[in-house]
Amino acid sequence: MASIPQSRLEQVVDRFEEVEARMGAATETDEIIALSKEHAELKPVAEKVRELMSTVEGLAEAEAMAAGDDPDMAELAREEIADLKEALLGLEQEVQLLLLPKDADDKADIVLEIRAGTGGDEAALFAGDLYRMYTRHAQLQGWKVDIASVSEGDVGGYKEVVANISGDGVFGQMKWESGVHRVQRVPATETQGRVHTSAATVAVLPAPENIEIDIRNEDIRIDTMRSSGAGGQHVNTTDSAVRITHLPTGIVATSSEKSQHVNREKAMDMLKIRLYEREREEKDAARAEARAEQIGSGDRSQKVRTYNYPENRVTDHRIGLTLYSLDKIIAGDKLDEVVTALLTEDQARKLAAMEQEDA
Repeated sequence: MASIPQSRLEQVVDRFEEVEARMGAATETDEIIALSKEHAELKPVAEKVRELMSTVEGLAEAEAMAAGDDPDMAELAREEIADLKEALLGLEQEVQLLLLPKDADDKADIVLEIRAGTGGDEAALFAGDLYRMYTRHAQLQGWKVDIASVSEGDVGGYKEVVANISGDGVFGQMKWESGVHRVQRVPATETQGRVHTSAATVAVLPAPENIEIDIRNEDIRIDTMRSSGAGGQHVNTTDSAVRITHLPTGIVATSSEKSQHVNREKAMDMLKIRLYEREREEKDAARAEARAEQIGSGDRSQKVRTYNYPENRVTDHRIGLTLYSLDKIIAGDKLDEVVTALLTEDQARKLAAMEQEDA
């Protein structure tokens, strides 16, 4: 069990037992909630660690028995040793993954933003393709998708679409999608069969209720404006639209539904998201300097993936992954293959870093 120090395993079990004990004595609501959350996160790890430690003890006992004077017991022990060593390998791998540092937001619901980039109408069509890909992927995962806002393209697709996706571990799976997605294909309007290159940007951010951002009243300015609409006698008669400006950063968030109260809430949520995005980008930039080989920060300016239709090829540039199943991936049916590859690569890097720390 040299790959995982005994002290690290004992720390996990000790902390889990401490949290259990404190839960029984806690009286403050906030403390109970915090302890319950930590208990739920630690329980599967502690259980697997205990199973690993028990298997290690069993192996030591079997090895001692195999070295004993009773030949019959020694033979049985040798058979048990083979089974225990095989079980130990699998348990070590499971525990190593459970002990990896986790993004605090991995279990959060998300706000998904897709915007057409370079390429005009073709970029808007591609943005629509990406949205349908993510919607299908979400459906297969059992997640819920709700469109928050949409700006349709002139010939189809979207200039911009924002959706809320909720479910189990959405951010942990989807965070790798942030960045520039590039498409290479022959547009329907191309008469000479030339391949065009277009792009769309994707941002994946934790949902507002998962974001802890302190926004002081003195740091914001709230303006009301007249909503624009599709016509009708009540359009432009009330100042219901809301624009909130965060003065220290200059970040602006707006909402223009019919209710000023709803608009204020939505604009504040969007401001929280954008401030949190700024904070994450700053942290990611700092991490990138320290770890140049990381999968990627999720920065929207970073080209993360190319979808080449003539070759039915999808290439993720961060990990050098190439799959010749674009039709199934863009349909959303096989996006999990790309997500799994990115997650596996990230786990491998974290494992290497953890082993280096323990060395």
